[in-house]
Amino acid sequence: MRSTKKMAATALAAALGVSSLAACGGKDDDGEKSDGGTRSKTVTLVSHDSFAASDAVLKEFTARTGYTVKVLKSGDAGAALNQEILTKGSPRGDVFFGVDNTLLSRALDNGIFTPYEAKGLAAVPAAVQLDKGKHRVTPVDTGDICVNYDKKYFADKKLTPPNSFADLIKPEYKNLLVTENAATSSPGLGFLLGSAAQYGDDGWQDYWKKLKDNGVKVVDGWEQAYNQDFSGSAGGRKAKGERPLVVSYASSPPVEVLYAKPQPTEAPTGVATGTCFRQTEFAGLLKGAKNEAGGKALLDFLISKKFQEDMPLTMFVNPVVKDAKLPELFTKFGATVTETHDVAPEKISKNREQWVKTWSSLVLK
Repeated sequence: MRSTKKMAATALAAALGVSSLAACGGKDDDGEKSDGGTRSKTVTLVSHDSFAASDAVLKEFTARTGYTVKVLKSGDAGAALNQEILTKGSPRGDVFFGVDNTLLSRALDNGIFTPYEAKGLAAVPAAVQLDKGKHRVTPVDTGDICVNYDKKYFADKKLTPPNSFADLIKPEYKNLLVTENAATSSPGLGFLLGSAAQYGDDGWQDYWKKLKDNGVKVVDGWEQAYNQDFSGSAGGRKAKGERPLVVSYASSPPVEVLYAKPQPTEAPTGVATGTCFRQTEFAGLLKGAKNEAGGKALLDFLISKKFQEDMPLTMFVNPVVKDAKLPELFTKFGATVTETHDVAPEKISKNREQWVKTWSSLVLK
């Protein structure tokens, strides 16, 4: 997730920076001739830091198309999108992955994408195709942004973990929560939007005043919040994190199980399912892409069943393709979220900038 995912030392473990994720043997990247010109054999995917995919799956993409994928990771989703807006028309890559429903209108309003209807889109539910048939972006995954808790902390304290937004402002949870900056982080923004959905236009500011008074800690991004400050994650335990509550994802508990040695029979973290906001992530062909054909092939592949079934245990997000299967570890240890606190994309577009500005003045000063 997202965000995501997103999404995860531990969580989203493939922090590869700028790297080639699939090998394409033979000639140099730019050595293949096509129609009298040079056809690049490398397609560059610009993404947030949480993008990950198994080597086998990306090698299959290379086998199918002849293209090698190079991933350019660019920080959290908000920061990555900002860089693409600044380089509009002369992008750093061919495809951008990781813009979500909290930031979608900003990306579309800035015109950074070239429309393309990906092959296989018929298998993606209309409910997540938020660009209303214009196909400037392709839905790739969904994930639920929720508060996670450290089970050991609450068991040791004989304290019931919180399960709702209202719980988080109670005195017994004072100085326990760390969240991400809503101005720079998609999980942080998702948590803000969830609170706005819960308390409405006239109530969310008062809620955040109470949350601040109750000692909420705000950090720049998910990696710091989850892998450093959160006491329940493997990274947080190593870093001696002191906060047993963190804004993360409903799929974060399976991450802790997957990467633990030996694997536990129960996830060490839980999810406050009453605090969740549904995030949908998209990919798009960047306007001015040097390898437009390769970019289109990659977008097709991102919604192929092969890639979609790989995502749950690489990025810990849910596939959008209807018949994609979830692995047992993901379903066994991930939280089931039956109700989310969501905001319509049109309302996000209309209010996001002012909400973030108001939130910043309330929480960061």
